[in-house]
Amino acid sequence: EIIMKSDQVFRFSVIIAVSSTLPLACSVSNDSNEPVKPNILILLADDMGYRDIGPYGGSSRTPNLDNLAGNGIIFSNFYAAAPNCSPSRAALLTGRAPSRIGIHSYRPPNHPMHLRTDEITIAGILKDQGYQTSHFGKWHLGSLLKNQGLDHPTPREHGFDYWLSTENNAEPSHINPENFVRNGEPEGRMEGSSSQILADEAINWLNSPARKNDPFFMLVAFHEPHASTQRTAPPDLVKNYSQYPERDANYLANVENLDTAAGRIINFLIEKDMFDNTIIIFSSDNGSYRQASNGELKAIKSYIYEGGIRVPAIFHWQEFKNNSNTIIDEVAGLVDIMPTVLDILDIKPSPEIVFDGISIFDLLKGGDLHRENPLFWFFYRTSPEIAVRLNNYVIMGKDNDTVPRTHPFAARDMSYIKNMNLVEYELYDLDKDISQSDNIIDNFQNAESYIRLVNIKLAEIQSHGYYWEELPALEESQRIIKTEYNPY
Repeated sequence: EIIMKSDQVFRFSVIIAVSSTLPLACSVSNDSNEPVKPNILILLADDMGYRDIGPYGGSSRTPNLDNLAGNGIIFSNFYAAAPNCSPSRAALLTGRAPSRIGIHSYRPPNHPMHLRTDEITIAGILKDQGYQTSHFGKWHLGSLLKNQGLDHPTPREHGFDYWLSTENNAEPSHINPENFVRNGEPEGRMEGSSSQILADEAINWLNSPARKNDPFFMLVAFHEPHASTQRTAPPDLVKNYSQYPERDANYLANVENLDTAAGRIINFLIEKDMFDNTIIIFSSDNGSYRQASNGELKAIKSYIYEGGIRVPAIFHWQEFKNNSNTIIDEVAGLVDIMPTVLDILDIKPSPEIVFDGISIFDLLKGGDLHRENPLFWFFYRTSPEIAVRLNNYVIMGKDNDTVPRTHPFAARDMSYIKNMNLVEYELYDLDKDISQSDNIIDNFQNAESYIRLVNIKLAEIQSHGYYWEELPALEESQRIIKTEYNPY
């Protein structure tokens, strides 16, 4: 399934070859003879499909991500935590399923749903461990300005020392955005494309005298290639895709622009001798709204078929070098990142935290993976509403409700989630049918056990998920999002 491009050589591949003879990063000691903790950099795309970048056969020019993958590990079965943005980002930060923490869909503007302060995030834990932490880009987990009448925790309250973020998309477009908030204060118009602004800011923060020698945790949440209110990408990059229709050309150019920004951050780490001791993770918050970007996968963003949730994923760290240029087929996802980082750092979280993800550290080192509780997805707005991945099979359940579910998360949706029932099922063998074209539920010998599994998982969601008490009525939810563009 994966197409690795090995005919290209880029700047930091040469440096890797030279530095690979150095001691492993975590074995290096500082003046106090304490092990040096690795830095952690997460690069997150917005709406990037499974087939969008070079290592996965993409049409965009992505030399930096190609090279990162060629010297690292890529996953063929890696999953977002949800088929749209807010819930998937919440799971990345907490290691918990979005339904457990009550982030059931994308967060509309001026909406009460948010990532609550009692959720423990990876940034909060690492900050307590002496890490300097920063967030750049799309937040989409609550209001960023206190004067909007919503006293939501900002990135700072969730563990980020420094942040430059937008509530949702870069507005009015990816070019010259006007809605960034820096540490609680509106920034105003910023010149340039969003991805390059984030690269500038990330590099400036890394280069700041205040950074000292503490290890860092940085989340760079790009806005690209999410559709914008205007179809904007740098014109010189759009020319590279003149053979495509205008909308597609802009999309592919935005992917290339993101790759360039990611490469700038990576090359800065190399120049400052921080690359070898930095864990770099690249992925996307969900599948693309553009079917071509999802390739042969069924459906698009907002669906829990493979096209909505299977995403590219690259892991790179010198400790993983024995697995460089490796493809891992085992199932993993964004919900596993927090437990994995804590495992790498030998941090024991409170036993009161219920993780839905697991550590994949052993897998990244070449070992085996044992997942007692399978990955699952729940999304009330589209059908099927729930899916559970068990080995090479995915079981999906549909309810019997015929009321259309609209874009905003309204009071009636919460009631629906708590009371829905499954009446129809689909079962796919993804090893044989990645396109999910053959529902084998009626002729599968052990179908009843899979049906029981997905019904038990729905019951868990309904009994343990967070319940929002004061959601707006449907009409009010529809009114407050009219000014925001989101195609799905």
